[in-house]
Amino acid sequence: MQAVLCSALLSAIPTNGFANARIDLAQYLSGDRAPAPIIRVHHEAGENAPPAQMLTALPADDWPATNWYKQSVYDLADNKVGEIADVLIDHDGKNTAVLIGVGGFLGVGEKYVAVPFDAVHFKKKDNSWYPVMNTTKDALKNAPGFRYDRNAQRWTPESQPASVGGPSPTPRANQR
Repeated sequence: MQAVLCSALLSAIPTNGFANARIDLAQYLSGDRAPAPIIRVHHEAGENAPPAQMLTALPADDWPATNWYKQSVYDLADNKVGEIADVLIDHDGKNTAVLIGVGGFLGVGEKYVAVPFDAVHFKKKDNSWYPVMNTTKDALKNAPGFRYDRNAQRWTPESQPASVGGPSPTPRANQR
């Protein structure tokens, strides 16, 4: 499952010929019909691309992705309301949404809902931080659902038909 988050993080890195479809999350959450996706193509990296710069230090107040991924989410009364399934990152590297799995048992019957990234906050208890939201489990269960479309390689509304086909995966050099 960490591969899902890693691929989401890596998808924010500009690569040669990479395109990223963006859909207005607010329209999906409001139930309005979304417009056709806007395709934004990253600038191509060629021989004249500037060399990558290495960091000598990391920001002290930043949190690793593992503090988000697969973490239980609680309401303000410390009742578990779901689990973070994915974090969406736009083409500029900005976190835009969090997908939360609610309901179900051992992954069966689970529903995935999207909330804006800034709707999830952290609370400290017993020297440990954990994600909280000002919502209820019922509100999340009643929110529009999303599913991950492996062919399209993105989250889509449950009401949208699954894509057929899609890009053929290109094996990495170290894969056999």
